Amino acid sequence: MNSFGEIFRITTFGESHGEALGVVIDGCLPNIDFNFDFVQSELNRRKPGQSNISTSRNEDETFEVLSGIFNGKTTGSPLTLLVRNINQKSEDYDKLKDVFRPGHADYTYQQKYGIRDHRGGGRQSARETVARVLAGAVAKMYLQSIGISIHAYVSQVYNIKLEKDYTQLDLKQIESNVVRCPDSEKAKEMIALIEQTRAEGDSLGGIVSCVCKGMPVGLGEPVFDKLHAQLGKAILSINACKGFEIGSGFDAVTMKGSEHNDAFELTESKEINTKTNHSGGVLGGISNGMDLFFKAAFKPVSSIRKEQQTIDTNYNSIDVNIDGRHDPCIVPRAVPIVEAMAALVLIDMLLRNKMYR
Repeated sequence: MNSFGEIFRITTFGESHGEALGVVIDGCLPNIDFNFDFVQSELNRRKPGQSNISTSRNEDETFEVLSGIFNGKTTGSPLTLLVRNINQKSEDYDKLKDVFRPGHADYTYQQKYGIRDHRGGGRQSARETVARVLAGAVAKMYLQSIGISIHAYVSQVYNIKLEKDYTQLDLKQIESNVVRCPDSEKAKEMIALIEQTRAEGDSLGGIVSCVCKGMPVGLGEPVFDKLHAQLGKAILSINACKGFEIGSGFDAVTMKGSEHNDAFELTESKEINTKTNHSGGVLGGISNGMDLFFKAAFKPVSSIRKEQQTIDTNYNSIDVNIDGRHDPCIVPRAVPIVEAMAALVLIDMLLRNKMYR
């Protein structure tokens, strides 16, 4: 349950309040120039304490390389990266050790394993995504070298959403504001709503959209390992993700076949494109060379200061409000995690394709 991928295979380890979190990458290609600054910058995009709309935790997420790098290049042997935990406040969770927090996995972990780490949720904590972002950064380095780029952004917070198609947006503006929305006016609305909700002690959910450009034709393995099926598994494995759709997604049910089918056309350079992209860049589970486009829906953060009813480990009904340093909206910090998981799927599918040639 801690590994993902077939050829480019990652295994993550560590807990929220343990010594460290990290990842072992097995199947990493050799001779990739390892850009330490790029990997650190990806971690910095995910880390807490980035702005006044995220948690107040300010963790130094400097990573270490334990194996798999020599003279600045990957060697092809298992690549091990980790980040040590240095800013835990485990005492913040002492009063919750016998409480099943609403919306969290406390109850299900306890019932399944008969033991759980109450300090920040242990393995169930979203801090586990540190390892995913580390692995995703390595995957991105290779993908970028062959012309594939991945751009995720916040397209909705609560009921404030972008109406524009991604083709009408300047994706270079994603990092221009703290909410990571490439529309400055919508970003201001989102930020104001998140700040208001934080003051109320509540939380908000939203949607992260993602477009992968420079896609080749042929990624995806019928029947069960279709490209969008693997993407769905990867994205839905992210903490708090409750929905995934590719291309037109659920809107396809309001369209007729004549409207939804993407007509083929021949470009001046004799390449085959489609006039529209309702399929999201995937036909029959295989990439068709068009932009890969999908969305991921994230629920509101479960840790809120408002009083909630719950049950303790002695099966008593109690009321609880959760103090501590929590995000009022996790969606902006989910952006690099979504990109990382998409990168892991794409690099694994690319390496599988090498078996056919």
